[in-house]
Amino acid sequence: MSAGKQWDFETKPDVVIIGSGVGGSSVALKLAATGAKILIVERGEKLPNEPENADAEAVFVQSRYRTTDLYRDETGRSYRPGQYYYVGGHTKFYGTAMFRFRERDFAEVVHEDGVSPQWPVSYSALEPFYSEAESLFGVRGRASDDPTDPPRSAAYRHEAIPHEPVIGKVAAGFARLGLHPFHMPSAIDYGPGGLCRRCGTCDAFACRFDAKGDAETRLLRPALQHPNVSLLTGARVRRLISGADGREIVAAEIERAGEIRTTGAPLFILSAGAINSALILLRSADEKNPDGIANSSGVVGRYLMNHHLSGLMGLMPFAVNETRFPKTLSINDFYHGLPGDEAARGNVQMLGNIQGPMIRAAYPWMPGFLANLLARHSVNFLVMSEDTPKYESRVRPLEEYGAEVIYRPGDRKAHERFVRHMRSLLKKNGFPIVLGHSFGIEGPSHQCGTVRMGNDPKKSALDEFCRAHDHTNLYVVDAGFFPSSAALNPALTVAAQALRVGEHLRESRFSRRNSSEIGIKETNHVA
Repeated sequence: MSAGKQWDFETKPDVVIIGSGVGGSSVALKLAATGAKILIVERGEKLPNEPENADAEAVFVQSRYRTTDLYRDETGRSYRPGQYYYVGGHTKFYGTAMFRFRERDFAEVVHEDGVSPQWPVSYSALEPFYSEAESLFGVRGRASDDPTDPPRSAAYRHEAIPHEPVIGKVAAGFARLGLHPFHMPSAIDYGPGGLCRRCGTCDAFACRFDAKGDAETRLLRPALQHPNVSLLTGARVRRLISGADGREIVAAEIERAGEIRTTGAPLFILSAGAINSALILLRSADEKNPDGIANSSGVVGRYLMNHHLSGLMGLMPFAVNETRFPKTLSINDFYHGLPGDEAARGNVQMLGNIQGPMIRAAYPWMPGFLANLLARHSVNFLVMSEDTPKYESRVRPLEEYGAEVIYRPGDRKAHERFVRHMRSLLKKNGFPIVLGHSFGIEGPSHQCGTVRMGNDPKKSALDEFCRAHDHTNLYVVDAGFFPSSAALNPALTVAAQALRVGEHLRESRFSRRNSSEIGIKETNHVA
């Protein structure tokens, strides 16, 4: 069924997947070949292909594609978060970065301001699914240059995107300083016969040419080629409904075009994003689950993490940066700590092309000519550090669709020391002036941790396969399952775990009875 065709609510699917982003679409693709009737419910519509996709004024100043939902902080201030609700989820606007987490990221790590707990899944268990995800997304990279790259069973299938002249000069300068700059793994259809036109608008913009390896182009569209997979758009899931004993989810309540309907299924996959999945679970409280669905542990909505993200603008007063695709360079030399300061650590990568309207959106007082001047004469870097999980960092529902977000970032001072170190290295690398900007929770592009997985049902909501400890047929598959945030972009890890979950479900729950009938098997999995 296409997105525009009316879903028949009298039809009962075998699987309901809530959300068409990386998590939901990965599971859908894994299950598509089983023949099971799969309904993907997406609150957004298909993103229109229009000139404004690449217009910085429309995207940043006018916030054309940003949700109109309002979040509220603990002071009572309301704001529009940097959330995008379209078919394909946040990857429609992401910067194509596709990193694997390091082996150490799955172990317990003691930080200066908290502890990142051990994951119930190891890097080795995820490794084959990392390879599968890289193949599906068409990731381009070269592993041999990254000093922290974990073991791999397969090389990248596509060559790394070469540096343009300015970025190549920056990379050579870092190498002279003793660092090991490497080609950033990027999901983009680049090269002879590829769709990428180096249009100059990629990171934080939607791609008009389908060159970006996002969840819609790489996962959802192939899944929808199967006649048993359907997509319902403009449909917002209000809550999940549990059965008489509270252990099984029997239906999802869906609002679409002003009408509220329910649809039942034997299996539910919640992949609405870390913040919205938590909100749906909390809004689903009932007599048997008074604190919300999947929340007997009390952790749902807690431990919100978002990475520490700081932009550094290296100015070239006497040269113009004409780079069209800058996100080809990354540095992990300090991923496990600075010399003499192990707590100050993280990843460095390029930001996409900065344009004047993007600067004015963050600093409205700045004259347009000055913002344009800074943009033309700058090379821009993103410094990323791990945000440690804090119980006090939380999201909870307000009113019908509002949300309160209380954020207590962990290890912030260590990140600031890392930023200062990188600022000094940029000056040594030929940038006489380096300006800085911090990105906060209002743009939750790396949101994670609100429905954490773990082995102890008293301290976690999900098991190692993202199944709710409290419910036999509910899986939560988005970055909400992260016990810790690591210090790398989350998309590839979400995809790898989602593919692992999909394979687990395919093997444990589905069996082909004959060429036209699919049944769901009961599992021996005990919560």
